[in-house]
Amino acid sequence: MDIRTASALHRLRLVSAPEAVSFLLLLVCSVLKRTTDFNAVPAMGMIHGVLFILYVVFWALAWQRTRWSFGTAALYFVLSVLPTGGFFAERKLKRAADEEVASRVLGGAGGAGEAKVGA
Repeated sequence: MDIRTASALHRLRLVSAPEAVSFLLLLVCSVLKRTTDFNAVPAMGMIHGVLFILYVVFWALAWQRTRWSFGTAALYFVLSVLPTGGFFAERKLKRAADEEVASRVLGGAGGAGEAKVGA
């Protein structure tokens, strides 16, 4: 994996959890707006909107760089519109990054990688 691809995936991973948190907070603010005099929906809506747009932009860049299948790309997009989906996307992206690092250390780096693991 080249540095641009890794960077695209890292950006998507970094924005996925905050986007999920903002979505949940927006849902809470919506309930509070209906049940109390507290109205934080405009502010929380703007924060969530910015994070969602960032997620979609980073998702599109990651799809372009990684050349995911349509199904994989659709899964990450669907996770962005589910209230807790961003947490699952972040976990899945972290697991993929960890597997990439492990494959490079164990197989792709040759003798130098094996020397570092044993040291």
